[in-house]
This record gives sequence, structure tokens and C-alpha cells, in this order.
Amino acid sequence: MPFTHKWKAKKRAFPLEPLLLPQVPRGNYLHFKEEKQRLHLNKFLLHRMFLVAKIEGNVEKKDISEYYEQLFQSILKHHLEESVTGLLLIYPTSILHILESSNGTLFQILLDYLGHENDEKEFFIQEMKIIVISHNIPTRLFMQWHVSAIKVPVMYLDDVTQSQSLKEVITDFISQIHKLSLYLFKTIKVGTKGPGDNLHNVVPDLLLPEQIIKYLCKSEEFMDPATFINMYNRPIHITLDSEVVWPAPSRF
Repeated sequence: MPFTHKWKAKKRAFPLEPLLLPQVPRGNYLHFKEEKQRLHLNKFLLHRMFLVAKIEGNVEKKDISEYYEQLFQSILKHHLEESVTGLLLIYPTSILHILESSNGTLFQILLDYLGHENDEKEFFIQEMKIIVISHNIPTRLFMQWHVSAIKVPVMYLDDVTQSQSLKEVITDFISQIHKLSLYLFKTIKVGTKGPGDNLHNVVPDLLLPEQIIKYLCKSEEFMDPATFINMYNRPIHITLDSEVVWPAPSRF
């Protein structure tokens, strides 16, 4: 009995917490499936790019839409599940293009344009400019890629590009496009053909005047695809202070 009493006293004298090993987190099959589904839905970061460009006056809507559709299909073979959504507005002599996809897909779209621009003297898309690129956007505004031709030019009383600064013009540009995108997001159902060619009758107040698109195409403040791609491919070199000091400091 005394021996048993001493053993119990020693057991109470030492706390058990320091002796416990850290617990290894263990998952289950449900957590594994949920993580796999999460990775499947987030295989790439989503970006949105706004483009403007001039087109030849006699080019058909079908030619432009078929060019982009074939390009998207070609890119999709190498960038699986990175589909392109957005909106292409075709004005009489210019286009406004919104594209949503991965960074690699958007990069390939710009490269294809440059290839045609360099190889074809009269490619029907000209003077393209990148207005805005939004990185890592949380969700898409468009569930599909839609094409709409603005057949009847909208009449405006004054040319805002003559009375407003570039900052004001681009602010109105982004605001107006955002309103139009939200309208289409709420009204167009998945699987439908899209807004059609009567936007100028349905929502004329949400359409940008073509003169603004032409103004942005001429503006030197925005990058053309060649400048953007050159900057994208240019390596970043950081020169440390120790590299320009002589004698070089010794490190221990």
C-alpha cells in the first residue's frame, strides 16, 4: 500500500501536457473531394481586358466573329477549360471588345493579332489599343462570348472628346461599359444567342459613341499589343547597392 501511494503522488506531480505529442491533422474523403473540386474550379486566375480598334468600313460582322471564334477554338486546344467570355461590339468603322479568360489565353489573342498585323498589310482589324486590364477578378460578367453589331449610328449633339480631358473620357468609358455589362448580365440567359443587333434600339443610352472609341484608338497614352507584349516579356533586373559600390563589401 505505501508503494502504491507514492506512485500516485508522483503521477500527480508531473503535468501531462508537455508529454503529449503534437496532433497531426487528418483529413477524410469528403475533405479530399471538396479540395479537388475547389482546385478544379480555380485552375487559373481570371482576368478581364478591354480592347478598342479600327476596322475597315466594308468588313462584315460575320468575318470578324468567325475570326475570333476560330481563334478561341484554336487556343482552347492548348489551354483546356480556359474558355473566353465577353462582348464584341462592332461599330461601322471600329470595335469595342471585352474579353474574360486566363492570362495565357489573353496573351495568345494579342499574339495572334500581331501575327496578322505583321504578315498582312490590310488586316481588317487595325490600330488596336489596350484600355484596361483587370487582374484576378472574382467572377465573370459574361457567361458566354457575344457579338453585337451597332448598325444604326447613334446621334450625339456634341463631341465630348473635344471638351473633356482624357481622364474624364476614360472614366465615362469605364462607367458606361460597366452599366452595359451589368444590364446584359441581368437580361441574357445562359445558352441564348445574346443581345442581337438591336442594342441601339433597346438601350441607346448605354452605348458609347463611336467617336470615343476612335479617340481612344488614337491616344498615345494607351499601349498597343506590341508594346504590351514587349513589356510583358522583358525580364526585371534589380541592381543592388552592393553591385555599384567599389570595393565590393565582403560578406561573412
